[in-house]
Amino acid sequence: MKQLIFVFILLTSCLACANNRTGQTEKKEDMKSTKEIYLAGGCFWGTEHFLKLIDGVEATQVGYANGNIANPTYKQVCTGTTDFAETVKVQYDPVKVDLPFLIDLYFKTIDPTSVNKQGNDRGTQYRTGIYYTDPADLSVIQETVHRLAATYTRPLAVEMKPLENFYPAEDYHQDYLDKNPGGYCHIHPELFDLARKAKMQKKSAPAYSKPDDAALRSKLTPEQYAVTQKNATEPAFHNDYWDEHRPGIYVDITTGEPLFVSTDKFDSGCGWPSFSKPIDRKLIQEKMDTSHGMVRTEVRSAAGDAHLGHVFTDGPADKGGLRYCINSASLRFIPKDKMKVEGYGDYIDLVK
Repeated sequence: MKQLIFVFILLTSCLACANNRTGQTEKKEDMKSTKEIYLAGGCFWGTEHFLKLIDGVEATQVGYANGNIANPTYKQVCTGTTDFAETVKVQYDPVKVDLPFLIDLYFKTIDPTSVNKQGNDRGTQYRTGIYYTDPADLSVIQETVHRLAATYTRPLAVEMKPLENFYPAEDYHQDYLDKNPGGYCHIHPELFDLARKAKMQKKSAPAYSKPDDAALRSKLTPEQYAVTQKNATEPAFHNDYWDEHRPGIYVDITTGEPLFVSTDKFDSGCGWPSFSKPIDRKLIQEKMDTSHGMVRTEVRSAAGDAHLGHVFTDGPADKGGLRYCINSASLRFIPKDKMKVEGYGDYIDLVK
């Protein structure tokens, strides 16, 4: 009898454990996938209130970031000796509001050219900065800030650094303007209304697809066809764009898909167009190439599967160290003044 009772208890325990594990799994599946970013924009009272109004922002918390002591108090931070910045921790749903859109809105609340001051506030604790915890966010931050910088005549003073530490501020600072509607704020009230109404536009990406072979043969010159479809290489210094210096965009000759911009082009002396990076790594595919007795990394367009050239690690160190050596025959260049007319207006801000 005791053995039967023991077996019954054991079975019941196993079922309970299984149900518990199932419940935990279901809870995990129900949880939203959120991301976080830390934004310093002067007094954190107004910055936090602005950011929490944006659709897709799930939670905010004010605190002190990237300083040199542990658990600082507001009084200590105000001395200017702790190196902390008043910062807002932002947890957001990237489906509703992506990082570039958040940064775009954040820029509306600050003077990004101002050093250690915003509004009436002065001191290193009021500097502007974007601090990240996901290394993959750095390139997104840099590209977004670079695009926004083109609209200013003075250099920007916005830090872009990894988050080293973050300590929540005292309770009375949290949701300060909710508790004190008439409290001090360096952000114009109209911007709060803008934050409430802001909606990220979901753009439908143009469909870029590879034409059939007959269409390619009729569209391309013999050299362009040989390079893009047969992996040929055009002559150095005897091609269309090796010495092209005008601002503009370079697109896949076979599909029209944007690939590179002139801002990232540099003179490598090799006789072919050289770029430090593509517009987006998703636009290209890289493959090992062992032809001609060498081991190289081939670069092809993602949508058109056109052979573009090769990427090497001897590029300028200050531009990331890469050199995308691309055949002119794989590209079509569109000058900046014609980009909007030809349907590439969304990329104008990338071109200096």
